[in-house]
Amino acid sequence: MAQQPVEQQSPSKGKRAPEKTHAPQAQPKPNAAKPEAPAAKQHGAMKEHPATHEPGAMKEHGAANAHGATNEPGAGKGQKAPAKEEAATAPGTNVSGQKAGAPTPSARQQRIEERKKGMKGPAAAKTTTSPPAAPAGAGAATSGAAAGKQNMQANAGAKAKKPDPQQVQQIKSQHANFRAQPKPQQVPPVTYNQNYRVQGSEHWQGPQYEVFRSYHPEWHDQGWYHSHYNRVELIGGGYYFWNNGYWYPAWGYSPSAQYYAYDGPIYVGHRAEPPDKVIADVQAVLQQMGYYTGEVDGLLGPLTREALTAYQADNGLTTTAAIDQPTLDSLDMG
Repeated sequence: MAQQPVEQQSPSKGKRAPEKTHAPQAQPKPNAAKPEAPAAKQHGAMKEHPATHEPGAMKEHGAANAHGATNEPGAGKGQKAPAKEEAATAPGTNVSGQKAGAPTPSARQQRIEERKKGMKGPAAAKTTTSPPAAPAGAGAATSGAAAGKQNMQANAGAKAKKPDPQQVQQIKSQHANFRAQPKPQQVPPVTYNQNYRVQGSEHWQGPQYEVFRSYHPEWHDQGWYHSHYNRVELIGGGYYFWNNGYWYPAWGYSPSAQYYAYDGPIYVGHRAEPPDKVIADVQAVLQQMGYYTGEVDGLLGPLTREALTAYQADNGLTTTAAIDQPTLDSLDMG
């Protein structure tokens, strides 16, 4: 009885060795059917019939491709370009040129590699030749801006608004005795500055703008003004002197009366009409034409100058924001 266990152990050792040698039989054969079974179980597509591996079932669930690599949901039908590239490969190989039985990278990595390859192909050549379109657009914008600047005066005729001559004469008759009053709270006064120059006047071309280019304030007493000019008058809170169609601020004539809404020449024509009356006429005409929305006060303040700038721009005139000869002639008031 003691020897029987020994005799039974020796055959058992001989039998275990073949079990180890036959262990590889549990591994799947190198075909496309076996690796697909785990992917199908993950999505629950073939729980009832694990032995069947129809291609139609796998396409419906998008669970696995022909190489056993799991696809992301919705990736099977959405990637048309990769599908064409897979069809172009030789049978039994995947996109990267590997055999069907060899381990393959994930679908995401394959798409990344395909995109990299695509960028190096003809698409990259197209992108390198396309940039000239951008400079063309920039050139079009530049040329458009230049054309708009050049045609500013040419197109002014379409925007130009001319006053009615009858209304102009009516306004001038109504303002025959107009006198402006200083309004420092509504129209702040300017201060004396011997270094002041009319802004932008260095760019105004033509002899009619020479008085603006050469103007600079001067401070003199009453005797000096009377010895140089025939007319010096108190107008709208400050003294002005008249010279060759223009009124100028007489700085220093009377320190107690030097309220000026604008420091510069004011053109009124050779009839030497008072500047406040001419300013009131211009304000009323521009008001009827829709340029001026302020009060007709005879003061050449900021709001009046803005209206003058708009009218001058629409009529192709130099935008001086002042009452100059071309502007007054354009308004039929020269």
